[in-house]
Amino acid sequence: MTGAQRTIALDLVQAALAAVDPFAAVCRSLRRDGSRLHAGEGDPIDLSGVDRIIVVGGGKAAVPMARAVESILDPERIEAGLVVAKEGQLADAALPEVIEVVTGAHPVPDERSLEGAARLVTLLSGLTPRDLVIVLISGGGSSLLTLPVAGVALEDLRATGQALLSTGVPITGVNTVRKHLSRIKGGQLAALAAPARLVSLILSDVVGSPLDAIASGPTVADPTTYADAVAVLERHGLEGERVPPAVSRWLREGALGRHAETPKPGDPLLSTVRNVLVGSNEQAAEATWRRARELGFNSQILSTWVEGEAREVGRVCAALLREVARRGRPLPRPACLILGGETTVTLCDGPGRGGRNQELALSAALALEGLEEVLLVALATDGNDGPTDAGGAMVDGTTAARARALGHDPWDHLGRNDAYPLLEALGDLLLLGPTGTNVNDLTLLLAF
Repeated sequence: MTGAQRTIALDLVQAALAAVDPFAAVCRSLRRDGSRLHAGEGDPIDLSGVDRIIVVGGGKAAVPMARAVESILDPERIEAGLVVAKEGQLADAALPEVIEVVTGAHPVPDERSLEGAARLVTLLSGLTPRDLVIVLISGGGSSLLTLPVAGVALEDLRATGQALLSTGVPITGVNTVRKHLSRIKGGQLAALAAPARLVSLILSDVVGSPLDAIASGPTVADPTTYADAVAVLERHGLEGERVPPAVSRWLREGALGRHAETPKPGDPLLSTVRNVLVGSNEQAAEATWRRARELGFNSQILSTWVEGEAREVGRVCAALLREVARRGRPLPRPACLILGGETTVTLCDGPGRGGRNQELALSAALALEGLEEVLLVALATDGNDGPTDAGGAMVDGTTAARARALGHDPWDHLGRNDAYPLLEALGDLLLLGPTGTNVNDLTLLLAF
């Protein structure tokens, strides 16, 4: 790829990220007009009738979302606040003035995740109908806000989460299980805040933005059941040794009616809750589409619902680029095709380093070999692709050959889920740092 092509690709990446900046997203959805607070659709809230305002939340975008709320409300008006952010994202971040920030681990929770969630819950005790709770939810909240049910230890949750994530279970399935092992997910956080009014501002990191799945839906009625959670484990062969006995036992007891279900649609405990979607993958894709047109590309969003095994999706993306390059379909050059969603990776035994976007990119690079004047960008919008410091990668028709010239076997790296070292050696990683947002992934297919 040329320097000019790389510059164009990074321009499109920045356009996507700017469109889903959490601070700006909250300010678009929450505004104050004197004593009236407007939150999404619906009637404004009369703040003169509110005794206390409590702000809580968790996720990768927790800090900028909290700062946005303080910029809209008078900080002195906030009685108390606590959000749980991802470790490593606070180094250069401007922190809110009143709302306390603590950190936890992601994608697997740690003791800090549990402690932060427990402290958050204490802020919601003893509330009245004259109180207002503002909840800030973004991707990563499932791990960062962890409070397990009785009899299930943190280590049980960690082992279950690792099993689910390493087996390629879609995030909706992962969160179905998480909800039924938690005291705050699946609408239970909102139930704890009742009878206070509650406004939840949600930045989506789930394909299609189903509100009940984002961060496991702590403020949203849960349409899934214990039986659904058991079915997820069975469907993916995770019963037996893969999942701790305490987890299997709790879920199976729940399916038999021995544990209370999560709040369901129509539950009166959620009658004073307003959930507002403030940002999504679709918005990032649309911003990329607009910027690509400004740069002179024929541009089209193909889908924001992409899921599946990363290496398989990579091959499909390469096929689409070949169609553009050789046949001018579905768009003639210069073309920019945009896909949004989130793939998964089924890990081999003893996997190397990488993330779903790096694996997608490496798989695509092998299928693009020899094709000229094309570029594929695979982006994790949070800036951290899997357990790495990369936000993804960009590859072209020369990537595989350049890798071999440096002594790397691309097929071997792909087979071992080890894309990071190869892409690092080539200088093809996207090293963006934590972006402060999280709205799934984008894949950009560029034909110059």
